[in-house]
Amino acid sequence: MTVTGRFELVAFDAADIRRTADFYVALTGWTKVKDEEDWITLRGGDGQEVAFQLAPDHRPPEWPGQELPQQMHLDLFAEDHQAAARRAEELGATRLADGAHWVTLADPAGHPFDICQKDGVTGPELPLFAVTVDAPDAIGLSRFYASLMGMEVTYEGPEGAMISGDGRSVLFQQVAEYTPPRWPDPAAPQQAHLDIQVDDLDAGETRALELGATRLDAGTDTFRVFVDPAGHPFCLTS
Repeated sequence: MTVTGRFELVAFDAADIRRTADFYVALTGWTKVKDEEDWITLRGGDGQEVAFQLAPDHRPPEWPGQELPQQMHLDLFAEDHQAAARRAEELGATRLADGAHWVTLADPAGHPFDICQKDGVTGPELPLFAVTVDAPDAIGLSRFYASLMGMEVTYEGPEGAMISGDGRSVLFQQVAEYTPPRWPDPAAPQQAHLDIQVDDLDAGETRALELGATRLDAGTDTFRVFVDPAGHPFCLTS
């Protein structure tokens, strides 16, 4: 039987998760749905969730270099992306670059994120368009996660690929001279990871390994840690 999971959330490492979470609450209008000492989860109006995991030895990425790469980033939508970027700066973000229809900034933990122009975005909330994952083989990695999470590959091109399903999207960005994380080594940190919910951890593990994942010697009765073919850690959760 083919077993797939459900994309639950993306979790970003931070030394000060409260400051980082409060930044996104103020910027996006998302709501805290879990607030613990080492983990804070935010949920948008569309039900998508982003979490922040305490990492006391967190080393911020140094975008766009590959010595301490970003690994993953958020793409947010705003009707006026420049106004939203200025608001982010007022809240403590650092502007990194301006594109044709987007602005790249770093949050208080140093994680880059993009605010992208999209007409028709109304209301106080900034919706999450996608989680973007760096990869040396974006198309190959998109197919891995599409199979694992029961999603559909909706775009493939020279710059990357996208998978979608259940109202969620994940982008895979082709990165030259890609450097994988070496979890849990703080000298080559993971920066972020995906949590994927499965009904049965044993069946989920079997499927992940069949697709090319590697099990790490970590986990509990409710989650197990793996690395994908590009070296990103991810968790299967029950």
